Parts: sequence; structure tokens; C-alpha cells
Amino acid sequence: MSTTRATGRPRFEPGTFTPAPGRGRIPTMLFTHARTEIGLTLRHGEQILLTLLIPLALLVGMSVLDVVPVPDDVTQRVDWVAPRILALAVMSSAFTGQAIALGFDRRYGVLKRLAATALPRWLLVLGKLVAALVVVAVQVVVLGGTALALGWSPTGSGLAGALLLLVTGTVAFGALGVLLGGALRAEAVLALANIVWFVLLLAGGIVIGPDNLPGPLAAVVPYLPSGALADGLQSAFADGVLAWPPVAVLAAWAVAATALATRTTKLT
Repeated sequence: MSTTRATGRPRFEPGTFTPAPGRGRIPTMLFTHARTEIGLTLRHGEQILLTLLIPLALLVGMSVLDVVPVPDDVTQRVDWVAPRILALAVMSSAFTGQAIALGFDRRYGVLKRLAATALPRWLLVLGKLVAALVVVAVQVVVLGGTALALGWSPTGSGLAGALLLLVTGTVAFGALGVLLGGALRAEAVLALANIVWFVLLLAGGIVIGPDNLPGPLAAVVPYLPSGALADGLQSAFADGVLAWPPVAVLAAWAVAATALATRTTKLT
């Protein structure tokens, strides 16, 4: 039954038309958006290479071959390698993968079109974060299972701390990915994201421990997100201890990158 505009009520009673137009429920929109992001990531060949195949190859190679130095007190190479490769996997998916995907989404007008829908911007970011966490979970299962097959023996008491570090690291690297991918041209994002990935891989405390880096660089590495995550996971899995300084470093990077990204991110 229709009503007049003067009453301030709808012209037609609810249920008059089917289907009823309007914005979907927040959980439904979040699930749909995150599922789409996960599907796009897992179907993209370059993303699979970056997030799974390269870390998997490094895990096996560094565990079997004496290609990088490890601390003298390590009995099995895989015990030192596995936590650092997990840190690399988080960086690959949450930072490099997200930055490149966001840069090209902006280039092709995807973000502009999504912003014109009923999907709130905060839900757009949350959906990407949920997708990144799911991808990291897949990486942990695949890489962790491979490491266990190679003889990795993580400490059970450190699993909760490792989970906290993985989530915090994903948020921190994801915020950095949004900061990079949301501010520069797609071509520049592609080049810079890969350069940063290689620099942090070799000099950020991942494949080469801080003890084997030059003095000034070794002093800086614990305050980089890559070094903080690698060292934190190493302590959690090897010693069963959650080191809070790495968590604080990752949280600081997440807050700073998020605050800056809200000012610099562009839709096109």
C-alpha cells in the first residue's frame, strides 16, 4: 500500500516488489568480496609463483643444501630455515602480491567501479585483508607440511605466539602493500614492489640472519618488518617464546602504513 511523501514513510509496503532492491548484509558482502579476491589470487599464475612456488623452492634448497650460513647451535638446517621462509611467504602475498594487484586494479578502473557500488571502502580494505589471511593460511599449510617432511620440529608451546606474529605480520605487510599500490602508477608499483622484495629477502633478515650482515645493517634489520617477523617466528618455533619486541615493531609498521595510506591512496 502506497503512502505520500509527506508522511516520510516509504511509498510501498515492504514486500511489494520481488526481488527487493537495496544493499546486501555486511557479512554477505564481506564473504563475497573476500572469496572473489582469493579466487583471483589462486587462479593467477604469477601470484602462485610468488606466494608458493618460490618460497617452496627456497625452503627445500636452503634446507638441503649448504647455501647460506646458519647459527652454529642449529642442529638441523630446516629448523632455522622454515620460520624465515614463512616470513618470506607472508611478505610475498600480503605486500608484493597485494601492492601489484592494487596498482593494476586502479589502472583498469576496478577500484573506481567498486567505490560506486554499495560496498563501503572500509569493507573493500577488510575484504582484501581477509583474503590475504586466507592465502597466508594456505601458505602455512603447504610450507609447514613440506618443512615437517624435511625434518622440521617446531616447539608446540610457541604455536600461539607464532599465530599472533603471522596475523600481525600480514596486517603490517598488507598495509604497506596498500600504501605502495594505492599511490603510484601500476608500472612503478610492479618494479618497486619486486625490488623491495629482493632487497628484504637478501638484506632484510630473511635468508641471511642479522649475525652475518654488516654491522650497521644488522642493527637496522630488527626494526624492519621482514627482520622482526623472521626473528619473532624463529623464537616462537625454536624456543617456544613469544618475543614482544617483534610484535611491537610489526604493529608500529601497520599503524604508520595505514595512517599514511588513508591520505595517499587513489582510486585511479
